[in-house]
Amino acid sequence: MQNIVISGSGLFTPTATISNDELVASYNQYVDLFNKQHAAEISGGQLEALEYSSSEFIEKASGIKSRHVLYKEGILDPAIMHPVFVKRDENTPPEMVEMAVAAAREAMAQANKTAADIDLIICAASNMQRPYPALSIELQNILGVNGYAFDMNVACSSATFAISNAVNAIRGNTAKVVLVVNPEFASPQVDYKNRDSHFIFGDVCTATIIEAQSSCTTDNAFKILGMRLKTSFSNNIRCDIGYTEHCFSDNNPKVPFFKQQGRKVFKELLPIVAEVIQDEMAAQSISADQLKRLWLHQANINMNIFAAKKILGRDPLPEEAPLVLDSYANTASAGSIIAFHKHKTGLNSGDKAVLCSFGAGYSVGCLMLERC
Repeated sequence: MQNIVISGSGLFTPTATISNDELVASYNQYVDLFNKQHAAEISGGQLEALEYSSSEFIEKASGIKSRHVLYKEGILDPAIMHPVFVKRDENTPPEMVEMAVAAAREAMAQANKTAADIDLIICAASNMQRPYPALSIELQNILGVNGYAFDMNVACSSATFAISNAVNAIRGNTAKVVLVVNPEFASPQVDYKNRDSHFIFGDVCTATIIEAQSSCTTDNAFKILGMRLKTSFSNNIRCDIGYTEHCFSDNNPKVPFFKQQGRKVFKELLPIVAEVIQDEMAAQSISADQLKRLWLHQANINMNIFAAKKILGRDPLPEEAPLVLDSYANTASAGSIIAFHKHKTGLNSGDKAVLCSFGAGYSVGCLMLERC
């Protein structure tokens, strides 16, 4: 069986940022307006008064200090509290494709690959701006890539599941070089009026090049030693709005907000994550002391530290389990790839590492890697 490698990675980061202090100031203004507007219902017991948020609460709960967004306008306006941007026409690539182009070109350059080398593109993300034509096919057209392309979604595990699909395509001889992109345009699905979730997500796009080791020409590639994927149904992380919504009789406007029951997710998902990683370590005969790097899903600092400690049997050093969520926030499927992209240097040939994502579904995608 031929060896498959990740030969390049790319990252697109929006220039606009929102700090916790900015977000909290906006939210607390909204709280004041809401509580004043509904003072009678609150005093009569029909409504509960909204509580203030704080930067300290956000950082303690998540480890997030700031986030990048494509469109800052509107998010911090207490009368709007969502991104404001112009809907693009059919002749203009949507934001997710535009993000993917930038990340893809960096990954291609890093892997010494041109459009002529690539014969499969997978666009994998937690949300898609449209069902069809596939965003990946539009990206394929812009880059000038032949072959085929498809979109896929496994929520926050989309990137690792897509890389696994890429490996299988190469081994099945339906592709030779695969470009995987993860454009996470997450800010529009955030309910900025919800104290428990208004701080969670940011926007970003990552990309990776997957190919056979025999065709790899880059000096910083990682061999994929093993893959392990697992899903287990749960209602604890949801986004419910779909194409059938307009058929229902009620006239209340629906918005595709992310929602979760965080404590249940922490309690139920992390044991699955640890089991998947440890089972793949056993399958590859890799012990905890052999792991030099853990690029984990960047959702919550407490989840990351818990998972890393469970795998290593001790508290991880900062360089062993690098965090990026302090400045990027939760970027859904792109988070572990950002950590990989920014913290893949400093390893020696033969060093072992884990790339793992986890999220709604539940879903867990684990890749065991070795520095070439």
